[in-house]
Amino acid sequence: MLPTTDEMNSKVGAQTSSGRELIEAFDVQFVLLHSRSCALVSKASVDMLYYRGAQPTPALAVYSIGENVLHSAAAIEQTFGGITANLWDDPFEWTLPEHLSTVERVIEYLEEVEATRKRAFARFARDSDLLKEVLVPAGHTRPLIGLLVETLVKAADYQGRAAATLQFLSVDRQ
Repeated sequence: MLPTTDEMNSKVGAQTSSGRELIEAFDVQFVLLHSRSCALVSKASVDMLYYRGAQPTPALAVYSIGENVLHSAAAIEQTFGGITANLWDDPFEWTLPEHLSTVERVIEYLEEVEATRKRAFARFARDSDLLKEVLVPAGHTRPLIGLLVETLVKAADYQGRAAATLQFLSVDRQ
């Protein structure tokens, strides 16, 4: 009896699959986030990096390009620092504009965050690792894949805000 198409596809998939397709897909997305953050910061002049513009009211406070990029990176650092070393500290203290006052220092920080993320990804052997439970600061466990998705969305949201702020300030200054 000849195998069905589904059986053949399954065998071919098993032979060609690395078992890391999801890990590699997440890796690509985090690499893209990193490169876009570096590009955003590089496009901002030093005076523009932490410029907030006119604030109509304190309730409508808008983060600067630099602050949004740092929030994006901090979300990544917190997650991967938690995964690799169980350090779930908020990186707020060492990501203040006073410490990262130049484009070069911000990019240096982004590179450190990317190195931390890469160390964590090196520990993921197979996609099934993403189903493991991780103890989070709230005292309960969560599947790793959910934590990665949440981090990716949060970081991308802050990065999108940084891009929009850069676009707004670039148009506003012309």
